[in-house]
Amino acid sequence: MDGCTVRVVDADRVAAVHERMPSTEDVADTADVFGLLSDPNRLRLLVALLDGELCVCDLAAVTGQSESAVSHALRLLRAHRIVSARRSGRMAYYRLEDPHVRMLLDVALAHTEHTEALHPEREGSK
Repeated sequence: MDGCTVRVVDADRVAAVHERMPSTEDVADTADVFGLLSDPNRLRLLVALLDGELCVCDLAAVTGQSESAVSHALRLLRAHRIVSARRSGRMAYYRLEDPHVRMLLDVALAHTEHTEALHPEREGSK
């Protein structure tokens, strides 16, 4: 039922989609971002940062993670330009890198609040 009987059904549409397809490197980088967002602990950190800058200690307190775990997660998030840091003396304050990150989080959170997921991937783990 799902198999195609012809190689290309709508050649013009295939060509248009192919033309706007991001480069392989851009797709890989985007997949990395979604991979980072797929971890619940890192996602909690990002949700905490929706309200503005926080230091590692405060992020640990608000998310229930150790400072070491928070620092490790923030290093990964900084490396992928999801968060940035501002130094003030010996303290570092973290924030979302730019409005795109906020928009991505806002849309994802709104989606989950307005839909009921079936979670077939979790069925076997119960």
